[in-house]
Amino acid sequence: MIVTETLPALTEGFARAATLLRDAQLVAFPTETVYGLGGDARSDLAVARIFEAKGRPRFNPLIVHVPDLQTAREFARFDTRAEAVAAAFWPGPLTLVLPLRAGSGLSPLVTADLDSVAIRVPAHPVAIALLRAFGGPLAAPSANPSGRISPTRPEHVLDGLQGRIAAVIDGGACAVGVESTILGLAEAPALLRPGGVPVEALEAALGIALPSGGNAHKPNAPGQLASHYAPHALVRLNATDRAAGEVRIGFGPEGPADLSLSHSGDLVEAAANLFHILRRADDLAGKAGRIAVAPIPEVGLGRAINDRLRRAAAPRP
Repeated sequence: MIVTETLPALTEGFARAATLLRDAQLVAFPTETVYGLGGDARSDLAVARIFEAKGRPRFNPLIVHVPDLQTAREFARFDTRAEAVAAAFWPGPLTLVLPLRAGSGLSPLVTADLDSVAIRVPAHPVAIALLRAFGGPLAAPSANPSGRISPTRPEHVLDGLQGRIAAVIDGGACAVGVESTILGLAEAPALLRPGGVPVEALEAALGIALPSGGNAHKPNAPGQLASHYAPHALVRLNATDRAAGEVRIGFGPEGPADLSLSHSGDLVEAAANLFHILRRADDLAGKAGRIAVAPIPEVGLGRAINDRLRRAAAPRP
C-alpha cells in the first residue's frame, strides 16, 4: 500500500508534488470547484494510475488542466468562438471540449481515443502554483472513487483514496463546490455538463440557447454517466416531507431538516456545501439508510446542483 503524504500549500509542498508527478505518481490538489486527482497528462502510466486509483471506466475521458490560455493552445485547436469564450471565463470553472491538436503529446487514455480534448484553466491559486511548479499539463478528474461523492476538502480525498495515491495538497475547502461547466465546441456548441459557470452566462456570451449534448454510454466529456456523485444511502429528490428513517437535507427557510444546503436559499452557498452536506447525510443515514433532499430551483447554479443530485439518486449500476 502507498503511504499518502499530506503536503502544505507552500513552495516546499509544490516542489515535492512536482517531483512525485514527474515520477508518474498521483497528487490530489484543490481547484475552485472540487479537489482533482492530478497525473501527468502526457504519461500513459500516470493516466492509467488515475483510472486504477479511482476505479474509473477507461471510456470516460479526463479533463486536462493547464495554467493559462497560451498553454491550452498547445493541446487544443481554438477557433474565434473558443478564443472569445476562454477570454471571458478563464481562469474559472469552465471546461471547453475542443478539437485535439495533432502532435499534442497527450496520452490517448486522457481523451479516450477521441479526436477532441476537454481542457480548462482553473482559478485556484494552489492549482496554478502546482501547474507552474510541475511545468506540464495535468489530467485531473475529481479525487474520489469513481461514482462516489466528489471531494471538496482534503479529508474527503483521504477518506476515499488514502493508500492509493502519493499525496494530497491541503488547500482547505473549495469555494465553488460543484465541478466545472463543460461546453462542447468541437462541433456545434452544446452544454455537456452544467457546473460552476451558470448556463445563462454562457448563453448570453454566445448569443444562443445551448442544447444539451453528451452520451451516458459513450461519453465525450466527464460527468455524463447516469449514476454518479452517489452516497451509499439511497436519495429521494424534491422531497417536501420526511419519511420515517430518512435524513432530510433542506434548502431555504422551509420545513424542518437535519442539514441544510443554505438556510437563506442562496444557490452559491448551496453549491459550495453540496458534496460536504451529502457526505454528512450519508454518515447519518448509514449504508442502508435514505436521504431526502428538498426541491432546488432549476436556475443558475441550481441547474448544476440538480444535475449532481439526479445522478446521485439514479439507479446504481
